[in-house]
Amino acid sequence: MQFHFNESTPLYQQIASQLEEMIFTGGFDEGSQVPSTTQLSQQLHINPATVLKGMNILVDAGLIEKHRGRGMFVRTGARQKIMEERKESFYKDYVKTLLVEAHKLGINKQHLVELIERGEHDGTIKD
Repeated sequence: MQFHFNESTPLYQQIASQLEEMIFTGGFDEGSQVPSTTQLSQQLHINPATVLKGMNILVDAGLIEKHRGRGMFVRTGARQKIMEERKESFYKDYVKTLLVEAHKLGINKQHLVELIERGEHDGTIKD
């Protein structure tokens, strides 16, 4: 994990975002234990309260759960939940904006599909 101490995003939010990304990309499997607050705070040289605040964001979001005396674990369905939330954000943040701008420019659905296909074939997307 890398943190940007000068960034406007608070450290606890950066911790939550990076742990969420690790869950989403398979760095932590569903049902697996995530590092403890103490482990992360020592590893990252960050106050344990800051780490806990970040982890509690994921608890509140239903992505990890606390097992008293055993630690925190990735909840079953966490990856799917993240996927659904990201798809909804993608729609709100990109698709709606794209459609509004396309309408302003007089770009119809067929032309929009052609532009997307062009983007797929011109090297925009790299596998």
